[in-house]
Parts: sequence; C-alpha cells; structure tokens
Amino acid sequence: MTIRFIKLMLVIGAGLQALLYALQNMVNYDAGRAAVAYVFSRADHVVYPDSVVPVIDSPALVSLAYAVIIGFELVGGLAVLAGAVRMAQSLRGTRRAFSASKWLALAGLGLLVFTWLGLFMAIGGAGFQMWQTELGAGSLEGAFFYAISSGLVMALVAQDEPCWADRVEKVDHRDTGWQEPDAPQG
Repeated sequence: MTIRFIKLMLVIGAGLQALLYALQNMVNYDAGRAAVAYVFSRADHVVYPDSVVPVIDSPALVSLAYAVIIGFELVGGLAVLAGAVRMAQSLRGTRRAFSASKWLALAGLGLLVFTWLGLFMAIGGAGFQMWQTELGAGSLEGAFFYAISSGLVMALVAQDEPCWADRVEKVDHRDTGWQEPDAPQG
C-alpha cells in the first residue's frame, strides 16, 4: 500500500508541474512566444553560427510552435492527473487492477517526456542550438529537469507491484517465502 501511495503522490506532483507550466505559459503568452521566436531566429549565436536547421521567422510558425508546447504540457498534465484519479480509485485493489489503472498517467508522462526531451532538448537544443544564449540555455536547463523528473516518475510508476501488494494483513514469510499464486487455467 505504501508503494502505491508513493507512486500516486509522484504522479500528482508530475501532473501539477506540467499543468502549472502550461498555465504559466498561457498567462505569459507574449513573453513565451517572444522566447520561442528568439530561439527560432538563432540570434546571437557566436559559437556555432551555422546550423542544419533554417531560421524560422514566420509569425504563424512561431505561434504554432508555442501553441504546440502549451498544448502538449496541458494535455500531458491533465492526462497525468486523470491517471492519478484512476490510480487513487484502485489504490486498495488487486495488483492487476492497480497496474491497469496506471496507463493514462503513463501515457501523459510519456507525452511530457517527449515535450521536454523531444521538443526542447532535441529540436530546440540540438536543432536550433539554443544553448548558445542565456535565454535558450535557461530554457534548456529547465527542460532537462522536467524531462528527467517526468521520466523518473514514469519509470517508477511503470514498475510492477511487489508480490505482497495484494496482502492486507502482515504475514512473516521469511521461513517459507512468498510464492505467487498460479495463474488461472482456462
């Protein structure tokens, strides 16, 4: 039960993180959009002035990219939190029920890892070389923290429950060991 509760709390934390960042990006839309435009412009790149990724200066593409970032954070955060509700509903259920309840949280966490690893670190960091500016380096550093924290929560939550997770009472199995029951034949 303790392990399930810890997993639930981690999922809630990751979902809130994503949801709050999405809301902050909406509240600060103009500043965030300007940051994306600055990264896409590759302005002030002195270490690696050339790139395989072309400069993007189209206002429509900048707005679309920022909307995708916000959308992925929002959808990912809501999916994780909805998954947390499902996990909470099966907290006292069987291992199989609890395991089945994790899929929505895991899908949301996967989307969040993709957002911060795929969009920020791969496209922004490697493609647009955003590490070359103070603004870009700060965003890249934050994306690393968010990707790692979401990925770590995803890895922990995806782990199977221990064999004793269905047990309600405390039983000492040190002499005989706990054995999984045989799967039903049918």
